[in-house]
Amino acid sequence: MTCSHQPFGPALALVLLAMLLGGTAWASEIVGGREAKPHSRPYMASLQIVDEHFCGGTLIHPRFVLTAAHCLQNMPLALVKVVLGAHNLQNTEPSQQRFSVTRLFTNNYDPEKQLNDILLLQLDHPANLTTQVAVAQLPQQDQLLAHGTQCLAMGWGRLGTSEPTPSLLQELNVTVVTFLCRPQNVCTFVPRRKAGICFGDSGGPLICDGVLQAVDSFVIQECATRQYPDFFARVALYVDWIQSVLRSVEDEDSP
Repeated sequence: MTCSHQPFGPALALVLLAMLLGGTAWASEIVGGREAKPHSRPYMASLQIVDEHFCGGTLIHPRFVLTAAHCLQNMPLALVKVVLGAHNLQNTEPSQQRFSVTRLFTNNYDPEKQLNDILLLQLDHPANLTTQVAVAQLPQQDQLLAHGTQCLAMGWGRLGTSEPTPSLLQELNVTVVTFLCRPQNVCTFVPRRKAGICFGDSGGPLICDGVLQAVDSFVIQECATRQYPDFFARVALYVDWIQSVLRSVEDEDSP
């Protein structure tokens, strides 16, 4: 399933104008957040090269992690590792599980228009599901997410544009908004203070009522501007496609 391109409306025209004037930046360092309770987000994945975190992801099946398509553009797949069960990336915690990536699955990703920014990573072996490593729940196909819905964003990115990268997983309460958003995206905003996702480790989850509703994608101009919402790829548009990929791999693995 792919998302159709909608005719330009006033809100979309404003977004595209902002992109042209100020540029967009891939997301999701957490600005203005807090440390997550250790291992309270057991679906959270760290994508790494040479032990350095570069993007987030979400475990949705013992063999698959969902992330942003732009994360793996021009990235040597043989060097990419996926770490599950992590909280402190500076320590090799007993809960951590490490994987290589054997295959990538995309869905008509368009980097110029920043559409379909979603990617499935197939792990080289199944994750061992524990209290620290678990799969996230997917939404229903085409499920709508109402304006004002409260959600949780998370990641290991910087605490601000010029701030250092934290070793501990950060999370942030955000609100779903429709202003300046596109039908293909979920957009979020933090009212009354400077907070949001930012340049760095995209691909992390947006969790709403315990469901993986979106994947961190991009911001307009810079982080936490308090003018523009943050943009996520809307997972509900891809659930049928995700399930078809999972079924095809399971069929390959069956005797």
